[in-house]
Amino acid sequence: MINTIQKAILLLEDGQILYGQSFGKIGTTTGEICFNTSMTGYQEIFTDPSYYGQILIMNNVHIGNYGVIQKENESKNITIKGLIANSLEKNYSRLQANENLQSYLENNNIVAIDKIDTRLLVTYIRNKGVMNCLISSDGKSLEELKDILAKTPSMDGLALDNEVSTKNAYELFNNKNTYKVAVLDYGIKNSILKNLHDRFINLKVFPSDTKMEEIKSYNADGYFLSNGPGDPSAMHFAISVVKEILKLKKPTFGICLGHQLIGIASNLKTYKLHNGHRGSNHPVKNIETGICEITTQNHGFGIEKPSINNHPNIKITHINLNDDSIEGIELLDSPIFSVQYHPESTPGPNDSKYLFDKFLDLIKKNNS
Repeated sequence: MINTIQKAILLLEDGQILYGQSFGKIGTTTGEICFNTSMTGYQEIFTDPSYYGQILIMNNVHIGNYGVIQKENESKNITIKGLIANSLEKNYSRLQANENLQSYLENNNIVAIDKIDTRLLVTYIRNKGVMNCLISSDGKSLEELKDILAKTPSMDGLALDNEVSTKNAYELFNNKNTYKVAVLDYGIKNSILKNLHDRFINLKVFPSDTKMEEIKSYNADGYFLSNGPGDPSAMHFAISVVKEILKLKKPTFGICLGHQLIGIASNLKTYKLHNGHRGSNHPVKNIETGICEITTQNHGFGIEKPSINNHPNIKITHINLNDDSIEGIELLDSPIFSVQYHPESTPGPNDSKYLFDKFLDLIKKNNS
């Protein structure tokens, strides 16, 4: 049944309370609050597994106005834990759409809150930093909600890859494709798989808890380490596997969480950002070419610059022009590189897709 207008409450970990209207499923949900400044692409954002465990503020005013098309999902289901917005729209204008936002959220069991001053809230989070929060629309008392929120674990120190990774290995195979890449799925997006597969690469996607012996048995020409949620420093099993992959010195490409895991496996340190980078307009400078790329980003952790400066075998390839944080690294003695941002960047921009071509070129060179 379509949700009628009902009050909802947003409770922050520091005690701040905001009131709005319910949207999506009636219920209570908790997670780490974060914000995305993208003007479009809400469906791709909601289904990005890197958001697992987080309640998302969409800073753009109108969300839902062009409806939902299932083929645009980045994973099977919505992966955010909750949604905060100013104007969530039940009606949509795109003729190709086959579902409205209300039913989409409701069918995916997502609790949302509408009529929030998101610009004010984002400013508050920018200053205070990310924290846990709670959305509730089911009539629980404030004391009950405070108790629920107090029991919500911090993202710092939380490994979440097993929550979003595939449970069974699977292949994307085409007889016309020449090369084979082993993909470690920590929460991979469909657009990443498509960008790899479209470059004449056959893929075998492995669950995040797969042992190295099984991964090696695929006899891959290269390795890909995916994006995903949670704290990379808490992923002890994944780190041990990535260390083994790096020892092979085969072409290896990491994105987002995969980038952080390459860093940790190379004895670099990661840290939690004050409020994360999430949006589709982040400027990144390619140090090698001097060209600025407008990028899509979604991460709450990064690699510490001092740990790279003290490492003789790693160079910085990309930096964020907003805060000078590390956006790309490369190993000097191996065909291994990674970026913090998302070059697949559906629905855009497309400035950084050349990185998939770079990966293919490394594979070709290694097989020549």
